[in-house]
Amino acid sequence: MSQRNQKRDPNKTKTGKTRLGGLTVTQLTSMVDKEGKKKIRAKILNQIRIVRSRKGYVEKVVATEVAE
Repeated sequence: MSQRNQKRDPNKTKTGKTRLGGLTVTQLTSMVDKEGKKKIRAKILNQIRIVRSRKGYVEKVVATEVAE
């Protein structure tokens, strides 16, 4: 049996699952909404917590009108 030359995606594991390490909070939250398995949802939510606790992480601020 010969080996196939395959381009590897650094954001995927050997089995084709998505790596959570390089994703942003917005990408992770969209993944949580689509995921059905509790175990995977817990992993994604844990990664969101890790990303938010990193030094230098700033959440988006929604512009609000100031009443005068």
